[in-house]
Amino acid sequence: MTSEAIRNPHTDHLLTPQNSALIIIDYQPIQVSSIRSMNHDELVFNIVHTAMAAVNYDLPIIHSTVNVKTGRNKPPIPPLMEVLGQYPTYDRTTINSWEDVEFKQAVLATGRKKLIMTALWTEACLTFPALDAIREGFEVYVVVDAVGGTSVAAHEAALQRIEQAGGKLISKTQLYCELQRDWAREKTVPGFMDVFQSWDGFNPEKGS
Repeated sequence: MTSEAIRNPHTDHLLTPQNSALIIIDYQPIQVSSIRSMNHDELVFNIVHTAMAAVNYDLPIIHSTVNVKTGRNKPPIPPLMEVLGQYPTYDRTTINSWEDVEFKQAVLATGRKKLIMTALWTEACLTFPALDAIREGFEVYVVVDAVGGTSVAAHEAALQRIEQAGGKLISKTQLYCELQRDWAREKTVPGFMDVFQSWDGFNPEKGS
């Protein structure tokens, strides 16, 4: 039971806590309620636990909202803010977050080239920045079970477009395992297990 020496976490071709950043866009009440590609409670569970995993592995997290400051939209859903309340949010008016100056500066400031992207909706607020990031040389990883569209067809077509452009599709469980990689890395094991709390114990209103 001897593990290999840890590969260089900055140059590893797989995701590591040292080479990736998590982007979370527009998990706000109107967007969540409009999702038709999956069950709302499952969507909330998946994005909250994806965020918990990112916190556990100390990834840079760029959290963006749309139209909160203009009063046209409400802040992010409480279960997500319970996890990310200590992180800044980058509010914007652009549908494509990549066209917002502060958001893009925050992404560039992480120094990470592997971007784990989540957003509502898949067909707009995920696809547009994903395509722009890929075009500018970033590797984009979409957590497919933590994102959603206004219909199944819209969601699936958007994922296909991202994949055709070079994006990579992953699941939340694949993400957790890829970041953990070895059970001998004991510091993050308790947090890893936390994100697999039972579905029965999850309250979508409170986030736990």
